Amino acid sequence: LGRPELLHRPAVAIVGARNASGHGRYLASMVARELSERGVTIVSGLARGIDTAAHQGGLEGKGSTIAVLGSGIDVFYPPENATLQARIAGDGLVLSERPPGTPPLARHFPRRNRIIASLVSGVVVIEAAARSGSLMTARLAGAEGREVMAVPGSPLDPRHAGTNQLLREGAALVTGIDDILAALPDWSRRTAAPEAAARPADRLP
Repeated sequence: LGRPELLHRPAVAIVGARNASGHGRYLASMVARELSERGVTIVSGLARGIDTAAHQGGLEGKGSTIAVLGSGIDVFYPPENATLQARIAGDGLVLSERPPGTPPLARHFPRRNRIIASLVSGVVVIEAAARSGSLMTARLAGAEGREVMAVPGSPLDPRHAGTNQLLREGAALVTGIDDILAALPDWSRRTAAPEAAARPADRLP
């Protein structure tokens, strides 16, 4: 539902914890907005937490956002995201491989992750536990030759155990928008906003 032309634009996935911290949600929204303003489409899974913040940020720029569902395309899940899902269907794109009416069963979400990984040039993980669907998405993306990127976090917070593990395994370190653009040089020059080169590099707080 929505704008299928977004499938032909440069795209980055932003995924992470459902029980994300306020700081994590802020980062996801800010990164998504900055990328979308440069024409990059933001892909995520419409889950609570990081996914929700990423979609909200993506809608604020010309790149917009793609939501990949683990349920039927006419099912609103989580229910509190019904308004957001409807907005994405109008201003972005909502995708599902499940027949209409399919409930959000747990076994559908891991398979959903492979679609997210295949639609993008790279995956940015912001907060993820050691055993997380976000790590599955990142590793599927890496296996397909996509760039895997992660935001580091405190070793005392279990929500950063997965992202820190990805960094140990060789994921690109993300401390700002420029790190994402540098990791994806094939389209970074093409999508960069004209004013971006004239201002200081955007850094995450």
